[in-house]
Amino acid sequence: YSGEEVVRLQELEGNTVTIHTGLTGVQSDAHILWFYGPENADIKIVISLIIRGEIITDYDSERFRDRLQLNRTSGSLTIRNISREDSGVYKLHIITGSISVWSFSVDVYTPVSKPVIRNQAEKRSVSLRESCSPLCSVENGKDVSLSWYEEKERISSISSSDSSERLYLPLNKTNPDCSTYTCVAANPVSTQTAQLDITELYLKAVEVPESAVLIPAGLIVALSVLFLLYWTKTCKQQGKKYIL
Repeated sequence: YSGEEVVRLQELEGNTVTIHTGLTGVQSDAHILWFYGPENADIKIVISLIIRGEIITDYDSERFRDRLQLNRTSGSLTIRNISREDSGVYKLHIITGSISVWSFSVDVYTPVSKPVIRNQAEKRSVSLRESCSPLCSVENGKDVSLSWYEEKERISSISSSDSSERLYLPLNKTNPDCSTYTCVAANPVSTQTAQLDITELYLKAVEVPESAVLIPAGLIVALSVLFLLYWTKTCKQQGKKYIL
């Protein structure tokens, strides 16, 4: 890794992370220094020297406190309980007769949130199909994407650099068939999924406002049975099995 090349790492917040150098044996009397910076590696965080035959290693960093551990054999650096604030550039100097330099860019991510599927239909429809309009959403964050999958094929996707706004992605199917639809939220280090439940979305679609007269329980049951029969018949006509 020695040279101008920057090794890029993507890590999950809270993990113990080791920045590996790829070396198998650093010269025993080498001086080892690690630097860190959010943009430029200009803060010395580790210095390991040989003084009168004794190894002296100093972890001189208020930011990392007791979370660092140097491996003098490889020069690798371990960071415990890594956080998003630890993202940045890490640079290793190994000094023997000359100086060898390694650079690492570390991006730390929080786990992506679980997506939520709801019905975006704005009006009650006589058509059972038209009353179901799935919309998936998730809290946005660094490098978060939101996708719809039909079976195992991705059919749509969205992302936004504005992490302050929630991501929304409708299932653009005028007539959703009996396939399995899954909404997937992901960032480079984690994934969360939500599977579309057609029956649940339909039942929510036939609910009425709180200000209206409550629908009798018997009618709700009747509507549920009607929808189940309708969907089962549709799936059979398409030659597919839909698990309700």
